[in-house]
Formats: sequence, structure tokens, C-alpha cells
Amino acid sequence: MKKAFCVVLTGLFLLPAAACARPVEPDPSAYSAAGTAEIPVEILGELDEATLADLVDEPKYVALTFDDGPREDTTAALLDGLLERGAAATFFVIGSQVPGNEWLLQRMKAEGHQIGNHTYSHVRLKTADKDSVVEEIHKAEVLLKEAAGEGSFWLRPPYGALDGQRAALIKTPMVYWSVDPQDWKLLDTEKVVDAVLCAVQPGDIILLHDFYSTSVKAALEIVDRLQAEGYDFVTVEELFRIQGVEPQAGTLYARPDRIKTLS
Repeated sequence: MKKAFCVVLTGLFLLPAAACARPVEPDPSAYSAAGTAEIPVEILGELDEATLADLVDEPKYVALTFDDGPREDTTAALLDGLLERGAAATFFVIGSQVPGNEWLLQRMKAEGHQIGNHTYSHVRLKTADKDSVVEEIHKAEVLLKEAAGEGSFWLRPPYGALDGQRAALIKTPMVYWSVDPQDWKLLDTEKVVDAVLCAVQPGDIILLHDFYSTSVKAALEIVDRLQAEGYDFVTVEELFRIQGVEPQAGTLYARPDRIKTLS
């Protein structure tokens, strides 16, 4: 709401077209002791119904998720951009990618991102034998703990594929996605951005890959564009907490409010 308020204020106090717009400082007296803000009546009276509805809406939350890293150059550039924008994300890490990149996981944790498990070797769990399923997840988790410390490393099954019998072996929640621009296939920043912006809704989980430079550029542009529309970027775990959903181990979620059916 605060971002939307600032946008509206700027629009209301625009200087003539030949001049530059200047941000309007909010009146501190409009804030209550509890930290909430009351919009001055004289401003409310000038707004149409649609703008007023947008202004008083609850914040819009979305989760950016990245698979298949870490990779030194692209993941580091992504972390730099997210830090500049104050955006959190969730990284589903391949265990075999961790050695030599432990510093990236340490940075993810220090900067408020969530780290998840994407198996050790990106194996298709749905067709792996049960012992291999357990081993792939365990090997990756050991490396994640060694690099980033203790934690609950939620699982994203490679390719999003898993059946009910193998899901019963999983001791953490599992994360699918609700927006997939197929960035790995497009390898085109503009097309990836357009695909996400055309589909995204509050509460969505967006799938991208920090392994590709085009995807990193797209992700940062997506953050810029959606932040301008009042979206806040949070981790998957935070998204569940915000929506009041208690995630269950062995359940595959497309969004906090949507469970992916297992075959």
C-alpha cells in the first residue's frame, strides 16, 4: 500500500510536462503510533473509484524461484540485483553444483533468501527407484547444510514430476509453480518478461532458472515492473506464512492455495 500511495501522490502533484516530477514527502502526522497511515481526505476526494480501490488494497505478494544453480557468474549477478531492489527469492539448488560455490549459498542465507533442495544430480524422481530418491535428496541436503547451516530445505522435484508413492518418502513440503515462462527454452529476456507479466497474479510462484544470463536479466526486469505495480517479492516460505497456510511434508504445492495432483 505504501508503494501505491507514493505512486498516486506523485501523479497528483506532477509538475508541467516540461519539468521533472518531484516526489512528495508524506506528512508524518498522518501516521498513527501503530505504524499505519491515513490518506488525507483532500487527496481521497480527488481519486476515482478504481484508483482508490488500488490504493487501499492489501499488498500483493509473489514468490520468485530459481532452479539449477548455483552458477558463479549468473547467480552472483542475480543476487546483486535482488539486493539492490530489496527483493527476496527462493533458490532450489542442485547438490552437485554446490562444491566451489558454497559462498553463494552463504550469501543467499545472509541476504534473506530461501534455499531449497533440487536433488543432487537433477534426477527424474518419478522414475527413480525409491532408494535412489532418498539418496538424491539426502546427498544434496548434506551439502546444503555444510554450506549454509541447518535449515528445512524444501524440495522441488526436477521437472516437477513425482508420484504418490515416492512423495510419501519426502520429509519436507514440495514446491511446484503456478507461472512458467519456459525461460530455459526461450533464452530471450523480453519474451520471458512478457510471458510472466501476462500471467502473474498475487500469490503466484514463478519458475525461472539462474543458470541463464537471459533469465537473470528477465528476473530483474520482472521485479522492477511488478514492484511498480505494488507487488512485494517474498520467499516461498514467507508466502505460505502470509497466506496462513501450514505446508505439509510430502505435499506438492503450485501455490499456497493450490496443491499439484500427483500421478
